[in-house]
Amino acid sequence: MSYFVERRNAMKLVVLGATGMVGSRVTREAVSRGHEVLAVSRRVASPSQGVSSLSADMTSSDQLDAAICDAEAAVLAVRPPAGEEEAIVSITEKVLDAMGRSGTRLLIVGGAGALFSPDEPGLLVRDDPRYVPEAWRTVAGASVNQLEVCRGYTRQHWIYLSPPSVLEPGTRTGAYRRGTTELLVDSTGISRISAEDLAVAVVDELERPSRDRHFTVVQQDGYGRCGSDRQ
Repeated sequence: MSYFVERRNAMKLVVLGATGMVGSRVTREAVSRGHEVLAVSRRVASPSQGVSSLSADMTSSDQLDAAICDAEAAVLAVRPPAGEEEAIVSITEKVLDAMGRSGTRLLIVGGAGALFSPDEPGLLVRDDPRYVPEAWRTVAGASVNQLEVCRGYTRQHWIYLSPPSVLEPGTRTGAYRRGTTELLVDSTGISRISAEDLAVAVVDELERPSRDRHFTVVQQDGYGRCGSDRQ
C-alpha cells in the first residue's frame, strides 16, 4: 500500500524562520522545484527569484494570519536563542492556532529529543546521553514539549519532523533514509544529516504528503536511495 499521494504541481509555501540554517535551505530547495515561497522571519530575507520576504512576529496572531492566508502549506523552522528554548512551545501553539483558522497544512521541523532511542525501547533520545549530551538536554526537552503541544491539535493538518542527533550545514546529495518515531543511525552508528538533505525531505513531504504525524530521516549510506524516489 502506498502511503504517499503524488503531488507535483507548484505550490504557494510559507517558511517561518526562513533565515535560519534549516529555513533558508528549505526555501532554496522549494524554489529550485518551482514552488513560490513567502520567507517569513524577524528580519527580512535578501530578495531572490521566486521568494517574497516578510518580517513578522511569530507570537502575533494577526501577523501569522496575514502571512499564511494564501498558502497551501507552511513550514515552521524556528529555533529560539540559547536560554529561551521553551519559547518554541508557545510559538508552535500560536502557529497551530493560525493553521486551524486557515486550514493550511503545517510541517514542523522540531528536534531529535522527541524520538525513541534505537538502543533502549521506550527511552526518549532526550534522556539518552549517548545521543544527547548534558549541554543539549534543554533544547532536547523543548522539542519533547513542542511535540506534546502538537498532539493536542487533533484537527489540524500537521506533521512533525525530528532531525537526527547531528544536523549541520553540508552537501545536498538528495539521498536519505526515512523512519517514524525511532532515531535512525547509519551503518557506523552515527545519526546525522546535512541541513541541505533535510530540506530535500521537507519538500518531498510537502509535495507528497504521508499519513504520518511524526517522522525522521538520516543520511543515506553510499547515497544509494534518492529521497524523491521513496516508497
